[in-house]
Amino acid sequence: MALSTAQSLAPTWLAITERRENSLFSPPPSLSSMYSVSFFRRKNSKNQDIESSHDAKVIELKSALGPLSGRSLKYCTDACLRRYLEARNWNVEKAKKMLEETLQWRSTYKPEEICWNEVEDVGKNGLISRADFHDRFGRSVLIMRPGLQKTIAGEGNLRHLVYLVENAILSLPEGQEQMTWLIDFTGWSLNTNVPIKVARDIIYVLQNHYPERLALVALYNPPRIFQAFWKVVSYFIDAKTFHKVQFLYPLRKESEEIMKSYFDAENLPIEFGGTKSLKYDHGEFSRLMAQEDEKTAKFWGFDYKPSNHVSKVHALRIRDGS
Repeated sequence: MALSTAQSLAPTWLAITERRENSLFSPPPSLSSMYSVSFFRRKNSKNQDIESSHDAKVIELKSALGPLSGRSLKYCTDACLRRYLEARNWNVEKAKKMLEETLQWRSTYKPEEICWNEVEDVGKNGLISRADFHDRFGRSVLIMRPGLQKTIAGEGNLRHLVYLVENAILSLPEGQEQMTWLIDFTGWSLNTNVPIKVARDIIYVLQNHYPERLALVALYNPPRIFQAFWKVVSYFIDAKTFHKVQFLYPLRKESEEIMKSYFDAENLPIEFGGTKSLKYDHGEFSRLMAQEDEKTAKFWGFDYKPSNHVSKVHALRIRDGS
């Protein structure tokens, strides 16, 4: 009986002994792997704490703003409040002041009510247009060609840009808050440049009323003389926006890598180092913007009345069978 019991216990004893021996001779977990796991857990916990803190700031800002109505209520989404808080380093009082100034500006300037027919003369040669492609992250893309500036720069330039920025924002996919700018400096000179005052006004509106909307501003192949203008203009640009501006040049590896990280070559126009042939068609773009104006009016809740010019363009296309 004793022998039988010992025999039955032998496999169990051998298994325990083998595990103990293996544990003696197997290497212990490396300090680096233990540190990595610990660091990941601390980092993840820290990120969760930051996110919780930011959520609380959004609620605090919403409460500080008080009751809103109409378009102000529609404008002040949680994502919007986050952008203003981010722009003011999550300081609720500063973000509140900034947002209230924007709401006041929007109530008087009414950027959402600007229609294409009001601003198209400024960019009828393709000065600024919304691209028919997005970047790798789904962001809307605005293409600018300052060398094509023909009109006398002034308030019309600002309204034209504001119109296209508003349109680009409404064209963003759900969950995406930013856009990308591609600026082609072909043909640019001091004669085609906007005055410093206009540039300053544009920068002010973009920074103060469209915070955290820019992901990248690609200044592609700017001439050396542009540096002088840039030194003056950059004085008005805040640090966060400044770091999003990239000077990029063809045939430079670093510039090519940046463009590749944001765009697929088949979507990127040739003038920006891609393979796509892009030619601005004002009639086609006007028809697209007329359709976009209808969507904008529906989104903000006002009646849209197409201009006679847009109607004529549409009629001509129908007559021509295009």
